[in-house]
Amino acid sequence: MAEAHSAVAFSFGITHEGWDVNFDREVLHLVWQSGIRSWKKCIARSKNGLKNGVYPAPLQSLWFIVAIVALIKYSGYERVSDIISRISPYLPGNIYLKEVGSCFLLGTVVWLCLIFTCRYTLRLLLKYKGWLYEERGSGSKISWQTTLWLVMVKIFSSGGRPLLYSFQGSLPCLPVPSLQSSMEKYLNSVRPLMKDDQFERTQKLAEEFQKGIGKKLHRYLLLKSWWSTNYVSDWWEEYIYLRGRSPLLVNSNIYCIDAVFMNHTSSQSARAAGVIYTILQFRRLIDHQQLKPIMVQGTIPLCSSQYERMFNTTRVPGVETDSIVHYSDSKHVVVYHRGRYYKVIIYYRHRILTPCEIEAQIIKILEDKSPPAEGEEKLAALTAWDRTSWAKTRQEYFFKGTNRQSLDALEKAAFVVVLDDCPYEFDMERPEKLDHYGQVLFCGKGHDRWFDKSFTLCISTNGRIGLNTEHSWGDASVMAHLWEYIIIEETESAPSWYGSDGHIRGTPQYILAPIRLKWELPQNCLASIDIADQAAQAILNDLDLHIEVHNDYGKGFVKQCRVSPDAFIQMALQLAYFRDAGRFCLTYEATTTRLFREGRTETVRSLTMESSAWVKSMMSNEYSVEERVSLFRKACQKHQRQYMEAMCGRGIDRYLFCLYVVSKYLEVDSPFLNEVLREPWRLSTSQTPHGQTSRVNLKEQPQYVTPAGGFGPVADDGYGVSYIVGGEDLIFFHITSKRSCRNTNSSQFGVQIVQALADIKNLFLEEKKNSQKIK
Repeated sequence: MAEAHSAVAFSFGITHEGWDVNFDREVLHLVWQSGIRSWKKCIARSKNGLKNGVYPAPLQSLWFIVAIVALIKYSGYERVSDIISRISPYLPGNIYLKEVGSCFLLGTVVWLCLIFTCRYTLRLLLKYKGWLYEERGSGSKISWQTTLWLVMVKIFSSGGRPLLYSFQGSLPCLPVPSLQSSMEKYLNSVRPLMKDDQFERTQKLAEEFQKGIGKKLHRYLLLKSWWSTNYVSDWWEEYIYLRGRSPLLVNSNIYCIDAVFMNHTSSQSARAAGVIYTILQFRRLIDHQQLKPIMVQGTIPLCSSQYERMFNTTRVPGVETDSIVHYSDSKHVVVYHRGRYYKVIIYYRHRILTPCEIEAQIIKILEDKSPPAEGEEKLAALTAWDRTSWAKTRQEYFFKGTNRQSLDALEKAAFVVVLDDCPYEFDMERPEKLDHYGQVLFCGKGHDRWFDKSFTLCISTNGRIGLNTEHSWGDASVMAHLWEYIIIEETESAPSWYGSDGHIRGTPQYILAPIRLKWELPQNCLASIDIADQAAQAILNDLDLHIEVHNDYGKGFVKQCRVSPDAFIQMALQLAYFRDAGRFCLTYEATTTRLFREGRTETVRSLTMESSAWVKSMMSNEYSVEERVSLFRKACQKHQRQYMEAMCGRGIDRYLFCLYVVSKYLEVDSPFLNEVLREPWRLSTSQTPHGQTSRVNLKEQPQYVTPAGGFGPVADDGYGVSYIVGGEDLIFFHITSKRSCRNTNSSQFGVQIVQALADIKNLFLEEKKNSQKIK
């Protein structure tokens, strides 16, 4: 084995002449440099950890406090002198050194007291969520309470430029909502779905639960909330994601599309190199904790814990439960092209490779005409298989030898890159091209995406890109931050990077060769790969994906209506679904709880009594325009309030889920919780917000607009709808459903959404016209 021989750094033996030592200086040098890099990173993280630990105070403030203590001591203040005289006998050295040491110790104690006072004061301040309910927009006034609160937050968080994790210690814990209010909210949310007799039965179950076992389960949950930083996140990750045995393909993974109104180069190798380099700069900011945390309104921090596992992370399958494995560092990415896997070095001799050095390796991969090994082309289908089958296959065939080494390279890579053999296209006149774009990013061919990796970067033959992301480690908003960084940084660097021929400018200092990964797959393993591929093809062929581009109006018109854009779109979805299915359904909208430490998501139940009343008014001729508009505003206000309550930790679905988990631990059966957890979400929705950072302004930079991405349907007979408001006159909807269901059709549902948005627009135009007539 040539690879094994070259991996030996040194060897020794005993001869008749004495010791015989041989060593490979290059390998030893690489080992030495690797150790130095690891220690440098460890020292940098320790330094940043210290800065985060004392934030919002800068480290320099310690010397200022010590100087003040010394000044007070030598000015003759008796109390300080008395404390120092008590400390001095316990310190070594002469009298002068003892006094200096005593001043330093006392100053440090005072400094730490001030720091923790500031930190816990900031944590108390961040518990206030009244600012969320304040009206926004031109002409709106902020209450004096919120104004005073904002001033206080800025004062107690003004400790210089915050690092990525600076606010983690100051973020409040997610509160446990009250049992009674949760029961009331739940009953209100299901009322539009039930007839009177069904609702009376559900109401009775809820009352029995509230008066009985619910109290005990609630107390256990309170106990957990006092002990843990977040009472939801660990159970949510384990039971919703890692214990799920369904394939990740369509059921869990999500995708994201490029900025479609610009393309810096049509060269696949150049675009791959430029984006890989940009992503590595983002990883460097995370590693050094220099990435600025996301701040709502520039003041209120969001939790940054999810960024830690964005890179060098893999979801490893298990027979009963998966695990998320994160490696502290990785100096390579793995590239897939035409059925072959390559290890591409990205860090060499103390630095990240430049874009032209990365492109040189990508070109070698594209020019390689060697065929894939038997079974290699469809190997990734195993990651699209059900988790138990993949886990057993992994244990049997990938735990030793060549397969173990190659799988290690894949799982320990910073991320995976796929060089696709087809173009990604966008044409406003041919919407089916965007559908194909989304389908390729979401599923590929079913066997050319390593779905276990934290994310996969996909590059087309015409230079457009996209992402496929594993969902268990983090949420879409975190990937959206990376996506904005890629678009902004690459756009700013494009003039200096890409030459007239589309390739990267510059001459490589180091010319490295990509390393072809090798596989030895026995017949039984090849049979498993074929079965997994057939399962993946069945999922892929059953997916009905359509991307609806709504360009009649966007945020501009919605603002004129003086309602929340998100609530506006959610009402359109309710009307569209009712027209499509002839009934209402339980509707899921995801919102973030990252205002709290280790927060992830909460559910907003978009179907309400108010929204159903408005939809019914639109389906009837008995209501005037003014009545419909009034009902619409009430429905939007209700939705917006529910959205804010979910962000504030007062949602009900994560709470009910945790109560259910506790009941299973206690082996207590609850008919109420069993019924709640069985309810299907036939309409699952999510908004991807533009402008994760202040660097994006779509009015001034409309070329930054991206259609964002989507996810699969939650219910077999339902829809998954992701949407993004792409500026003043553009909204993208990603609609998914299953072809095997006769009652759903993604393209037809897109038509219903467009019609609903048109009807709402006409509603407000009619109201405006009527009001002008009256005047």
